[in-house]
Amino acid sequence: MMINVRFARMIILGLICTFICCLTGCSADSDTLRTGRAAAVTGSKTGDSQIACRAAGTAGDSPECRAAMNGRNFNRNRDPEPASKPAAAPLTLGQLIRKYPNAIKTNGPRTKEIALTFDDVPDPRFTPQILNVLRRYRVKATFFIVGRRAAKHPALVRRIVSEGHSIGNHSYNHPQFTKLSLRQFRSQIMRAENIINKIAGFRPRLIRPPYGEITEQQLKWAEAQGYKLVNWNVDSLDWKGLSSQQVKHNILSRAGKGSIILQHGGGGVGSNLKGTIEALPDVIESLRRKGYTFVTVPEMLNVPEQK
Repeated sequence: MMINVRFARMIILGLICTFICCLTGCSADSDTLRTGRAAAVTGSKTGDSQIACRAAGTAGDSPECRAAMNGRNFNRNRDPEPASKPAAAPLTLGQLIRKYPNAIKTNGPRTKEIALTFDDVPDPRFTPQILNVLRRYRVKATFFIVGRRAAKHPALVRRIVSEGHSIGNHSYNHPQFTKLSLRQFRSQIMRAENIINKIAGFRPRLIRPPYGEITEQQLKWAEAQGYKLVNWNVDSLDWKGLSSQQVKHNILSRAGKGSIILQHGGGGVGSNLKGTIEALPDVIESLRRKGYTFVTVPEMLNVPEQK
């Protein structure tokens, strides 16, 4: 009986001691200290870190808390933000030609054929004279038509077609396509096409971009719509107002099998294409003597002229 009484007293004494410790807050202080220090290190918000440091009584005692008290987020364990990748550079014309070999052409098959092409027509100052030379030598060429000019000189467009030459779309008013949005590019093509269709009675399949430049997005749209883009691999540089000898040299020194030759049948204010007109007979005769025949671009590429 005495043992039971003593055992009961020991249990009661232990409970009293535990109750006293809880009242004095010993364990609470310990938990608060640990929690405050953890919050100072790992808290992601500056305000939370400051509160935790004050609660722990460590403000100013550690770099973490000093950073938090200065209003900065401080987190040693946070991974740095990955650097954003720079936007990919647009493809150059050469890269586009290699990537889309069936959509854009600069030359034909390596046969002894030559395609003469004339841009920026119709122009009453120069186009009729070029047509006269071609008729005299019985040569068929390809003319790339600017829509706004065609609307002003429809009779010249009809003459080009009636004399057996091929025609292509050279935009409505000759902008640089790479500076246009896709919507603006489509508008240029469709406006010119509608004018040509009204005059010639068909929609051309061929497109030649002004300055030979185009974006990948524009090229993909044109290909999806059934167009064929045509540039050149021999540039006469006649737009510079060169002499006939210079124009002839630029063409004959570079022309070869399947060449598409760029010349101009129209120009801007002050343009001088006298060198082109005067050089054309010698160019035709020289290439014929070398065994070349003259064909239109649709004939060379074996594609329909009409869309």
